[in-house]
Amino acid sequence: MEAVGRSQTCQYQTFLLAVTIAERLNLNSSSDAMNQNVLIVGAGPVGLTLAIELVRYGVAARIVEKATQRTDKSKALVLWSRTLELLDRQPGGSAPFVEAGFKVDAVSILAGKKQIGRVSMEAVDSPYPYALMLPQSETERLLEERLNALGIRVERDVEVTAISLRADGAEAILRHADGREEKAVADWLAGCDGAHSLVRHTVGAAFAGETMDSDWMLADVHMRGYPVPDTEATVYWHTDGAFVIFPISPGRYRLLADLPPSGAAHPPAPSLEQVQAMIERRGPPGMTAYDPIWLAGFRINGRKVASYRYGRAFLCGDAAHVHSPAGGQGMNTGMQDAFNLAWKLAAAAKGFCHERLLDSYSAERSEVGEHVLKDAQNLTVAGTVKNPVAQAIRNTVGHLMLGLAPVQHAMADKMSEMSVGYPKSPLNGQALSGGPKPGARIAPIAGQTPVGSGTSPRFALFATSSPAAAGLIERFSPCSIRASVRRSDRMDYGWRGPTVTLLARPRAETRQ
Repeated sequence: MEAVGRSQTCQYQTFLLAVTIAERLNLNSSSDAMNQNVLIVGAGPVGLTLAIELVRYGVAARIVEKATQRTDKSKALVLWSRTLELLDRQPGGSAPFVEAGFKVDAVSILAGKKQIGRVSMEAVDSPYPYALMLPQSETERLLEERLNALGIRVERDVEVTAISLRADGAEAILRHADGREEKAVADWLAGCDGAHSLVRHTVGAAFAGETMDSDWMLADVHMRGYPVPDTEATVYWHTDGAFVIFPISPGRYRLLADLPPSGAAHPPAPSLEQVQAMIERRGPPGMTAYDPIWLAGFRINGRKVASYRYGRAFLCGDAAHVHSPAGGQGMNTGMQDAFNLAWKLAAAAKGFCHERLLDSYSAERSEVGEHVLKDAQNLTVAGTVKNPVAQAIRNTVGHLMLGLAPVQHAMADKMSEMSVGYPKSPLNGQALSGGPKPGARIAPIAGQTPVGSGTSPRFALFATSSPAAAGLIERFSPCSIRASVRRSDRMDYGWRGPTVTLLARPRAETRQ
């Protein structure tokens, strides 16, 4: 939520725009909604992220998980630049994740011995211009340790067996490990319970989409003979289909490949011998796999709900959208769902903003989910096309396009999720000429505290000293704006000019 002006007239217009948007959100809402609580169902990366965000904002949250322990599988492998920026808002920042992970800074696409293209992450405008390879088991460990440090523990081996929604909240039946059943009452309910979400089934949300008619092989293995640096991932477009290699750490890799349909109810896990045969068939010569860590078979689903909000219930992550692993966007998209929802839910629960602010969660994140779904599907289709003529066209066009620097930069921004924004958000005001557009990302500045940090979901006003800026602060004090006021004669965020006013919501990567 910002505007930009380059003259006193523009600044006055900016001030009026900020007032209009602030009134739309009713920032002077009463505090009678304080001390509301949230029940989070599911303690994967998405549920843990949501719990951390709510708790650091002072909202009571309870998080339950039917599994007895965290996953020990690598599952989702990558944390992208945008997610690392958002983690910097939390106590401890992204440093523990970066220290535990492995940086990959390029992706190459090859067909036979010909390089179709190479996308480098070096030009990504972020403190984190790389893909951070980190097994999901480690991501969950670090998030859970962070949540524990905030005084909240995951209640494991607790299954939600039934849910009923009310106009003012929700009730859930919890079955504990000893068989005891408990009725839990919450003001808000968040479904972070995965692709088979009970919360989604309860609200009756259709999970529209399809399952691809092919099996896939996944192999996390140690391997010798990788012909490029371990800091680079490779995608091989073979005549038989796709073959992808993601470095996890030096000498350890994830291999993915599509296979003909088996007809089995569940695709079988490959043997190490089958993995080696796939390497020799579709990969470069000289690679040998050994000491497998995880072998699995799976099918690709592309599905999504139409709405992420149902009264007092919300859907996040795989409960709202599942898609191809191409691009590695799934977990990151889900975690960013949680970041988006948390500050809005905290603002409403604490009485800073009107509850209608929460309607923007679905509007914003559903559109992002739609783009991620389509992009992942397009990448998967491109890599698995079987018609020889279509393959030749794909290779030629791909080589031409990926030879263009603007295309390479655009792909890097899309992969790293720097391009995610909310240009159609219902929170946006009218765009003013001469500056960044509403809904665009605010890039973090080295040495400055990220917008959205701290213990309260407050808006930040960036402005040159002026009566208009002072009036805006006074008008909406002591609610959401006051605590995050920052002034600078030389604005570091966005467009620079003699008079600038930006009203930024508590999210480090977006402007409204």
